[in-house]
Amino acid sequence: MKGNQYPIGKYEPQSYSPEQLKNWLIDIETLPQKMEYALQNLDAAQIQTPYRDGGWTLNQLVHHVADSHMNAYIRFKLGLTEINPTIKSYEEQLWATMADTAEQPINISLTIIHALHKRWASILKNITQQQWDRTIVHSATQQQMTLWYLLGLYAWHSRHHLAHITTLKENKGWS
Repeated sequence: MKGNQYPIGKYEPQSYSPEQLKNWLIDIETLPQKMEYALQNLDAAQIQTPYRDGGWTLNQLVHHVADSHMNAYIRFKLGLTEINPTIKSYEEQLWATMADTAEQPINISLTIIHALHKRWASILKNITQQQWDRTIVHSATQQQMTLWYLLGLYAWHSRHHLAHITTLKENKGWS
């Protein structure tokens, strides 16, 4: 059965290029529409189906993307307004089991993703080449990351979770 944990492979950092920037901005800008389209016409039971054995349900996955990308948006704003700020990690697995994920329909998080990505893309389109080299430090790993690295990571994250949805649909024969 197709659709392992990394259906598009793991994230691989890329060097800065205008072409890569264009592609990653497209990933960020188009995720909301692509995700909504991929989830269209799925029923409640399908939304509660894990995308892989041991994985989250599609419901949890959509709420996770909203949570993750809200954090990403804040990380970019911190990176652009502070010198080498430390960003906080969060317990993704625990967040995926909280009441807002369990009780709220996915359209709540899809609405957040649509609005958030509009604002996020506005910031991303106005970052200068020099600003892409600004850094943040991850609190859990103490890894210093450039904003360029983060953009690539979240563009990959967008495609990664979209592929979880589309691969599950393909594997289950859902049209």
